Amino acid sequence: MPARLADLAVRFGCELRGDPDTVVERVASLQDAAPGSIAFLANLRYRRYLETTGASAVVLEPAAAEACPVAALVTRNPYATYARIAQLLHPAPAFEGGRHANAVVEPGAEVDPSAWVGANAYVALGARVGPRVFVGPGSVLLEGATVGADSRLVANVTLCAGVRIGSRCLLHPGVVIGADGFGQAPDAGVYVKVPLVGSVVVGDDVVVGANAAIDRGAIGDTVVEDGVKIDNLVQIGHNVRVGAHTVIAALVGVAGSATIGRRCMIGGMVGIAGHLEICDDVALTGKTMVSSSIKRPGVYSGKLPMDDARAFRRNAARFRKLDQLAERVRQLEKATGLKQQDDDDE
Repeated sequence: MPARLADLAVRFGCELRGDPDTVVERVASLQDAAPGSIAFLANLRYRRYLETTGASAVVLEPAAAEACPVAALVTRNPYATYARIAQLLHPAPAFEGGRHANAVVEPGAEVDPSAWVGANAYVALGARVGPRVFVGPGSVLLEGATVGADSRLVANVTLCAGVRIGSRCLLHPGVVIGADGFGQAPDAGVYVKVPLVGSVVVGDDVVVGANAAIDRGAIGDTVVEDGVKIDNLVQIGHNVRVGAHTVIAALVGVAGSATIGRRCMIGGMVGIAGHLEICDDVALTGKTMVSSSIKRPGVYSGKLPMDDARAFRRNAARFRKLDQLAERVRQLEKATGLKQQDDDDE
């Protein structure tokens, strides 16, 4: 969908520097851009590509505008503005309402006439599909599952019984929402399965990445609030609550009954233990292990940075001796009369 820079500047509140009649048709990176494309600069690591870019225009911040050799859309948040422009230039494929010949829609299911149900998809009794919803090939909506207006189930998405999906959601291939969580009660060396009778409630404007899983609640519901963005291969356990506009990167695991606040940023491979609370506006860097509640906003890390293999092994050996070293320090402080300042959790 081609667009004039003048129109983009007005629509997204940018300062335009350059020919207002320049037309862009697609987005591209600074280094790979060709005429007709628009790029962006939000990270100074890539500024070296600005001088030689082949783009017709670049979205950037005021501090970089003078160095731009082509037309510029100047804004204080280049990345977010670029994202909105990309949505405009590359909209989701259009479709007409109806159903594929191989789709199965059970009697008693409600499918809006403007919705599409794709090949080999299944919509069970009591399920409801709202206006302009796209149910992609191989997707399954079990009894009582509902999908709000303008949501898109790309392909092979499974919504188990009673799951509720809001409006304008995007569920990528392989997503499973509402399967049983890991509820097992120990008894004399064996485990008894706990029936999970809750469901999952997903708010509006939520994105769930490929092969992610959100488990149904044990008694109440698992809840994902509005605007949450979940990356590929994320596991959300039963009765978890994820606050609005939180983003969760790939390979994160959240154990049952954890509560994550609003506007949090969860880095890749983070592990979050169950039955704890993370307050609003917390950022967790990649591979952090969260084993207790976080009550203050901020950035938290819980991993060791990369090091030369030999140095890492030497330090790993020393870690095992930390308790012995701490005891020796205590004895030295006691012998010398120094005040002990021990901040451990004994």
